[in-house]
Amino acid sequence: MSDGSRGRTPATVFDVGIDERIGALETIALGFQNIFGMTGMFVFPAIIGLAYHLPAAQIGYLYGATFVASGLVTVLQSVLGLRLPIVQGPYAGTFAMIVVAGRLGIPLGTTFGSLALAGVVWALLAFPIRGFSLVGVVARYAKSPLIYGTLLIVIMTQLAGVTLPNWIGTPERPGFGAVNLASGALAVVVFVACTVWGKRLIRRGATLLAVLAGTLLFGAFVPIDLSHVAHAPLIEAPRFFPFGVGLNAELFLIFFVTFVPAIAESIAMYEIVAEWGEVRLSPARVSLGVFGEVLGSAIGATLGAVSTLAYPDNVGLLRATRVGSRYVTLATGAILMLLGSIVKFDLLLVAVPLPIIAAVGAVLFGMILMSGIEMLGRVAWDDRNLIVAGFPFMVSIGGLFVPETTLHELPLFARVIVQQPLISAVVLLGVLDVVLNRGRRGAATLPHATRAPLGAESAV
Repeated sequence: MSDGSRGRTPATVFDVGIDERIGALETIALGFQNIFGMTGMFVFPAIIGLAYHLPAAQIGYLYGATFVASGLVTVLQSVLGLRLPIVQGPYAGTFAMIVVAGRLGIPLGTTFGSLALAGVVWALLAFPIRGFSLVGVVARYAKSPLIYGTLLIVIMTQLAGVTLPNWIGTPERPGFGAVNLASGALAVVVFVACTVWGKRLIRRGATLLAVLAGTLLFGAFVPIDLSHVAHAPLIEAPRFFPFGVGLNAELFLIFFVTFVPAIAESIAMYEIVAEWGEVRLSPARVSLGVFGEVLGSAIGATLGAVSTLAYPDNVGLLRATRVGSRYVTLATGAILMLLGSIVKFDLLLVAVPLPIIAAVGAVLFGMILMSGIEMLGRVAWDDRNLIVAGFPFMVSIGGLFVPETTLHELPLFARVIVQQPLISAVVLLGVLDVVLNRGRRGAATLPHATRAPLGAESAV
């Protein structure tokens, strides 16, 4: 194999190697199975549309752009630079920031423009020069269970505001009360049942099955308008800057920081997959993988999509199927790009009632939050680490409760930082970890705290 491959042995995790091919029908089937596990694909665009008060057609476009962008980066990771079976999906960190920007009244075009520029700058930093790039240095810091586990908890705590409130709904919207609660509860029950007791394929399709069940119950009491699906064109190509273009310096800096945890998580996934396939990853190859991810994310932002990261759930699927072929993930990327271009498919996703999305999101986000707690169980909890994790959490989440009258008196940069816990948490965690744990990384974590669990970013 290339890049120092040592050849597969009977102990190798994969039955089908990274550079091997399988039949066309099995490749396509496994490609669709990969898509079933990409939960954020079916949740994030609807919530972004809600934050910006977008009409159905534009929310449908967000779905299409998300599929196309994720597919594009997945293709890049399969055939160029990294050349590993890595599936890319929308990242919760930038998704959360986009939602916050919408609540602050920042135009969507400016938000995506700032995200695109942050991706371009990271692409420049990631490209290896003589085998070295800044990415490796940043990732070694951000992979710490103390840092990453705390960040996961902060992100998911912030997203709690889009779950139960939207599940219950408001009096002026159809389904308020019993219909919303019952249909959302059914979706939760189906999701839990499929995830806990379902066979492999059922588990991978748990999100879609739950959304379908909840939507059918909702539709039995409240008519669901599908006229916009019937009258929509079949195919539509993505457009550059469909919501306009702008740039906000504060948003750019915030998005720049939010890329750090995603890059660290993706590098950890590269290492796991390479180990399973008995491939040695050189620093240059890792940097090229990150380069493809952030460059693809920048291109996706110009189309109107959230940035991506390597999905750990899909890495777990590699282990379950024992098929490590990067040609399967290449097919996954191609299918995603095709589905993103089919307007009627995208608008069908828009027709899913928001209470159903919110109810399923409550389960997904809760699972990710508990994964963060699981990661923190790998930390050696002495006084220093209690301060490093506890103080940033309290300050960052406390920002969500600052009165509006106070926020209006702050400059935009300070206002965004206060209302975006991820940013204040990253800064405080970084400063405190450097000051209090410098030179004691091994003593700051338990001996087995070497790697995040595969489910740590289920919907991220």
